[in-house]
Amino acid sequence: MIQRLTRGSALLAVLLALAGCAVGPTYERPSAAVPAAYKEAALPASEAGTWKPAEPSEEALRGAWWKVFNDEGLNQLEDEALQANQNLQAAAARLTQARALQREARSGFFPTLDAAFGPNRQRPSAVSQGLPDGTSTSPVTTWRAQGMVSYEADLFGRVASTYDAASADAQQSEALYRSVLLALQADVATTYFLVREQDAESQLYRQTVKLRMDTLQLIQRRYDAGDISELDLARAKTELASAQSEALGIDRRRAASEHALAVLLGRAPSEFSMPPLPIEKVALSIPAGLPSALLERRPDIAAAERAMAAANARVGAAKSAFFPRLDITGAFGYESSDLGNLFQWSSRTFLLGPLVGAALSMPIFDGGRRQAGLDRARAVYEEDVASYRQTVLNAFREVEDNLANLRILADQTRAQDAAVESAARAAKLSHTQYREGSISYLDVIEADRSVLLQQRVAVQLSGEQARSAVGLIRAIGGGWENPVPPEKVATK
Repeated sequence: MIQRLTRGSALLAVLLALAGCAVGPTYERPSAAVPAAYKEAALPASEAGTWKPAEPSEEALRGAWWKVFNDEGLNQLEDEALQANQNLQAAAARLTQARALQREARSGFFPTLDAAFGPNRQRPSAVSQGLPDGTSTSPVTTWRAQGMVSYEADLFGRVASTYDAASADAQQSEALYRSVLLALQADVATTYFLVREQDAESQLYRQTVKLRMDTLQLIQRRYDAGDISELDLARAKTELASAQSEALGIDRRRAASEHALAVLLGRAPSEFSMPPLPIEKVALSIPAGLPSALLERRPDIAAAERAMAAANARVGAAKSAFFPRLDITGAFGYESSDLGNLFQWSSRTFLLGPLVGAALSMPIFDGGRRQAGLDRARAVYEEDVASYRQTVLNAFREVEDNLANLRILADQTRAQDAAVESAARAAKLSHTQYREGSISYLDVIEADRSVLLQQRVAVQLSGEQARSAVGLIRAIGGGWENPVPPEKVATK
């Protein structure tokens, strides 16, 4: 008895030692080029040509970042999109799937237990009973009630690596959900400001049409009085019709933008209407934060990093295929030819053996299948490393682009305001000189066109400023702390 216990203890010690022999590579996040600061960050004139670390503004950008615009209409639309957008719902469903796969992989750490009950009718062959060929045998009914248990001892980390990969996949899906959420919020804000920009253009053209109609009436009276030729009248009619056509074109584009906004809100375009609200200048100062913080704030970077972790874990699972695998299985219960005697103590049975029992399998030759699997796993990891580094580079480019946009747009807007003021002054003088007869009506038309053009550019710059502010917040990962579906990622 003591000898048997000694052998059992030695076997258990060997199995425990083997269980710690995980063969997977230890995961370390690959390095990526991270600059000390953003090149396009605004600097004082005394520091021009130098870089300085940008100051983070996390308090203003966490959570409901769109509230920095102080626009109640935008706030309502963002809340509605969060509840009803179908792309967001699909991303949440993908996250639920990934978490279910994680729980499925976690089950590999535990044994499985099954139960079975029922009869079996069998007529054995003569040779299976040790009888001569041709001997008649009788059919036998066997009742069984048994439990079956199976367990894989994780000798070389296959189960652990599979679980680690599933966990990283679930974390990647969570990051992708946040990426879809951030993209949705930014798209709603961008489309909202586009509609408001088109409202401002529409208002501008309505005013222009009214002025052109008043001018046409004046020209018509002067023509009827014989003071001017029909050429001026034709030109006035042309300018009025042109302004009316442009106004209709803006209305058409505005309708398309409103329909796009409705879809983002999860509503049919016919069920959504946004009241006209011309855009105003947006003056926001949004520090971009340190570049190193971008690696933690951007959900797409987090998703790419978790994809690398999953691929690294699958390399470990592929390596474990080269080592022995220990599957421990067994069956126990009752077996009887009569249902009434099934649960008697004398009917008990168990089975441990080559077919059902402890089986240690060792790979010998497979024609290169396992090596191909390992090579593929390593190649997937290398692909994910390259994708991660490219994602980081794209993130820095997006931040720099939007910083440059906001910096240059601020100067461009000031110059454009001066252009609008000068054009308005020139148009006023041209109308006065035309009434005095010192210039032709063609000069008046050119002056009015210049005013309209400069005013329209100013409106477009206001919209571009708002969208660039949204783009910068999106580029620096604003809003990454918004809630995800309530189920938290399970841990082992």
